[in-house]
Amino acid sequence: MIGIISSVDDVHASHVLSELGRLGSDATILDTATVPASGSVTSWHTSDEPWRATWSTTGAAVDLADLRTVWWRRPQAHVLHDELRGATDRQFAYGEVDAAVRGLWSCTDATWVNDPERDLAASRKLWQLKVAAGIGLRIPRTCATTSPLDARAFLESEPGGAIYKPFGGSEEAWAETRLVERADLDNLDHLRFAPVIFQELVPGGIDIRVTIVGREVHAAEIRAIDTAYEFDFRMDCGNAPIHPHELPHGLVGRLHRLMDHFGLLYGAVDLRLAPDGDYVFLEVNPAGQWLFVEIATGQPISAAMARQLHRLDTAASAREVRSGAGSGARPPAPLHERRGPG
Repeated sequence: MIGIISSVDDVHASHVLSELGRLGSDATILDTATVPASGSVTSWHTSDEPWRATWSTTGAAVDLADLRTVWWRRPQAHVLHDELRGATDRQFAYGEVDAAVRGLWSCTDATWVNDPERDLAASRKLWQLKVAAGIGLRIPRTCATTSPLDARAFLESEPGGAIYKPFGGSEEAWAETRLVERADLDNLDHLRFAPVIFQELVPGGIDIRVTIVGREVHAAEIRAIDTAYEFDFRMDCGNAPIHPHELPHGLVGRLHRLMDHFGLLYGAVDLRLAPDGDYVFLEVNPAGQWLFVEIATGQPISAAMARQLHRLDTAASAREVRSGAGSGARPPAPLHERRGPG
């Protein structure tokens, strides 16, 4: 069985579920928001019998021991019962729920796309830049700092201009990539409150989104320069011309090395095409969106994800049959294929 950690409102998950249905795969969505307010989890452990666990919501129950492949798509925050009112009680309860659910993920012998711990580690922007440079990818000159003095020195060394962006963000506190302007120089003292990433400006306004699913690579050119905001295509994505783009073979190889280094089976890589024709690595999002690219270009990315999940699930099922594991514990995946947490 294939588990998809997301919500029923996730259109990416819905597209992949449809593709999995065409492939004949058994798949289900596991929404972490349902636990504990509208669902329950139970895990049984003994010395005499294999581990088993259930995930129950709205009358339906999933045997988590049956999961052979899991897509870590878009986990939701747990929703607590309204009866819990005290801040201390709610904080304690949330931590307990989160620990229990994470423990369940670690108990599965499934192959993960992507492993939650590797997904989290690979999201660290500074580590991404260090690894990318080490494998031969061109990266923008970068200074991430809480020091106003260091920031000012870096910006003065970039006569062609610079941009700045956050390390992360949320729906409540989201910020786009911005051009450093004169007014920003007067606010550098605010860096003492939180760090900011400053980078050289790579002009041209042409971004390349590379969606990597296993060994499949789908590259698309996004012309932010033709929109109202050339520094971040997300600000005016609906007006950005998007077309398929062919990457140099050597660059594809380096991107595969990047993915392998982080242990990722899926990732959305953002590059910027420099005026000299070279590709500049900006970042990789282990859970990045792709439907806007698929709709604009016709690239079959949802089908690629479904094929990958189906292939992994089928391989795990075949291993069960060969080992005769129908009545006992399922043998783990070979070490080179395992992507489970921990």
